[in-house]
Amino acid sequence: MGHHLHHPRLAAAVVDRLTYNAHIIQTGTASYRLATTAAQHRKEPATT
Repeated sequence: MGHHLHHPRLAAAVVDRLTYNAHIIQTGTASYRLATTAAQHRKEPATT
């Protein structure tokens, strides 16, 4: 541990491997992290 995934293709490959046979559970709730990241990219306050 202690290293980061700096390359987008490597990060996508890791997510792909982790979710390959996974059961994705949608909770129907808003994601605070997703809203915050999107707001930072738009330079607007997050609303959740």
